[in-house]
Amino acid sequence: MTGQASIIDGDTLEIHGTRIRLWGIDAPESSQLCRGEDSEQYRCGAQAANELDAFIARRPVSCIPISLDRYSRIVATCTVGGADLGQWLVRNGLALDWPQYSKTKYAADQRDAEQSGRGIWKGSYVEPWLYRVCIRTNGSPAMCSDDANAHP
Repeated sequence: MTGQASIIDGDTLEIHGTRIRLWGIDAPESSQLCRGEDSEQYRCGAQAANELDAFIARRPVSCIPISLDRYSRIVATCTVGGADLGQWLVRNGLALDWPQYSKTKYAADQRDAEQSGRGIWKGSYVEPWLYRVCIRTNGSPAMCSDDANAHP
């Protein structure tokens, strides 16, 4: 599947009306907050989506479907200009390698982002999968974004 992509959030896009979830990664949710190096909260989920949109820059996106998720979205690896979007997001600290699905494909890129202090690695964050659990149990974005076990 190839075409012009609309960005839904940091790990989901839409091509020709079809929702596509990027395989092997998890980006902060649109409502999620992270803390920057100044300890101030910022919208890290919105930042991931905005930076992905800027990186794609209206170029055609090509996706290779892998499976369907529980929301019936296509899960795929997608590229633009030869660059794997999942890898680009993780390498820039805008998403996390999701080893449950990726089998650590992007682990080295994540270590590089962490060691270089890029994106969410500049401050602290809650893993997006834990943020979603907190929201589902009636938490607020501000409460669910701060956690005693936040990273680093």
